[in-house]
Amino acid sequence: MCGIVGYVGKQDALSVILSGLERLEYRGYDSAGVAVVEDGDVHVTRARGKLIELKKVLQSRDPQTMAQLGIGHTRWATHGRPSEENAHPHTAGRISLIHNGIIENYIELRKELEQQGCTFRSETDTEIAAHLLNSFVQQDMSPFEALKKTCARIRGSYAFLAIDANYADRILIAKNATPIVIGLGDEEVFVASDIPAILPYTRRVIVLEDGDIAEVKVDTFHIENSGKRVDRPQEIVTWDPITAQKGGYKHYMLKEIHDQVEVVAESFRGRIIASSERVELHQLELTADNIKDISRIVFIACGTAWHACLTAKFYVERFAGIPCEVDYASEFRYRNAILDAQTLVVAVSQSGETADTLAALEFAAKTSPTLAVCNVVGSTLARKSQNVIFTHAGPEISVASTKAFTTQLVTLYLFAVWLGQQREFLDDSLRVTGIMNLIQLPHALAETLKCETAVKEIAKKYHKVKDFIFIGRGLCYPIALEGALKLKEISYIHAEGYPAGELKHGPIALIDEHVPVVVILQRQNPFFEKTLSNLREVESRGGKIIAVTDAHDHAELRDIAEDVIEVAYVSDAMSPLLLTIPLQLLSYYVAVYNGTDVDLPRNLAKSVTVE
Repeated sequence: MCGIVGYVGKQDALSVILSGLERLEYRGYDSAGVAVVEDGDVHVTRARGKLIELKKVLQSRDPQTMAQLGIGHTRWATHGRPSEENAHPHTAGRISLIHNGIIENYIELRKELEQQGCTFRSETDTEIAAHLLNSFVQQDMSPFEALKKTCARIRGSYAFLAIDANYADRILIAKNATPIVIGLGDEEVFVASDIPAILPYTRRVIVLEDGDIAEVKVDTFHIENSGKRVDRPQEIVTWDPITAQKGGYKHYMLKEIHDQVEVVAESFRGRIIASSERVELHQLELTADNIKDISRIVFIACGTAWHACLTAKFYVERFAGIPCEVDYASEFRYRNAILDAQTLVVAVSQSGETADTLAALEFAAKTSPTLAVCNVVGSTLARKSQNVIFTHAGPEISVASTKAFTTQLVTLYLFAVWLGQQREFLDDSLRVTGIMNLIQLPHALAETLKCETAVKEIAKKYHKVKDFIFIGRGLCYPIALEGALKLKEISYIHAEGYPAGELKHGPIALIDEHVPVVVILQRQNPFFEKTLSNLREVESRGGKIIAVTDAHDHAELRDIAEDVIEVAYVSDAMSPLLLTIPLQLLSYYVAVYNGTDVDLPRNLAKSVTVE
């Protein structure tokens, strides 16, 4: 989610890089830095905060100076707090390097490099790559060969740009599971993590693929994959600058719905140890004794995060055997909540600045151990909690939460499995299966997104109705609540979510041909047949049913439902994430057809920092 820009050519590299980074500011960041080559020497400058802080540091530079080549970065912290030391580029010997992504095996590589005498100056995983590359370039091999050897040692997602001070006429590039593009100009080459950064300079781009390693000079470039030279096609970008920021999508929300394939993978990279088939959450300070002492977990959150906590209750009770409660932070802080040293209080917030959640955490911390799940390193919630797990969703621009929600689900799932491991509650075979299911999730999300065209047609059919009811049972109930909330937030249509079994206890009075019922239905669920019975009650009263399900080609369901949206299936525990996608798309397209402001819905703020 960080910003990368590189340049080699006839313009001042520093000016091109800074302007490119400015066009990526919408992605969010907490520090910035550049490495430029001037008169054959590499100069590195870094600063915490926004680009304006970096520019202040660079003010002493002679305005007549021309940098022939350079790389620049805006960092959204994942490993290590926001600071100048943790900002990119990182330097090791001859190498200056910037990186997007997560290095999964950074702990073992760091130990190995420390044994070789390397000294680390930051808390980041990126610095490992700089030292590793430097160790190879010192072995009498070309920078390009050294980069290949470096990538062979690294597991994870990455987009690297690097400069070797002894070969300061070229930029080294490596790409795996994290975007990077090369822009081609007239005797100049641009590199960026996203097209908007280079759009004012060129519209001719090459999109690198996973496993690509490249070397670019002022008038040439060379790309290899698996040891063989490859020729990637050139594409002509026709987007305007605003559309380009949104990745070609009409709204940030739609882009962020599609981002989920990537960010969900980011949220568990580095936290699954393949060799031992275990979940590792190294940043937690909870000891084995602490964990065994936990007799209860209380989740506190607001809005969408509260729905994530409802799902987490199922995960923790199943995988760790610990009783859980879920409370609205705004209610929790004002009642006489019963807490003790054996109750772990988990606060969940995308921004880490939600006022009610912060106040509830402060109240809980007087008595109980605390843990925060949030997206922003350096946020108030992260600083005030004794433990923290970051979701790695990256910046979310649209007010309505999409990728923040699904990464919260993944992070809480990992936490539940980790607790089960530490308490020796979770059977080994179930743990391994649960981890393997999680690894399959990004592909399943990509498959599920193929339902978009069908969802768009359903939204067109129903966008004029005034009321919706969403129902689900078990793990699907929190997803029903989230689907109703999304529709309310951005389309301004009244929608309510209920457990399907509660339909006959009042809400069924609302059912007629003008109130569509959206049912979220898992096939691998003991409530499947009972939910079908609930749907027959809706059908008999003239209600129109929209089924969102992982039960493929189920004859009875298709007989009852007016419309059926099928999603990919991985496991019952993964189904909430997959069943969420069509609901996000449904709310999005209903809002589009109604002409509302999708990204900035009325009366709402991205971060609720007041009561």
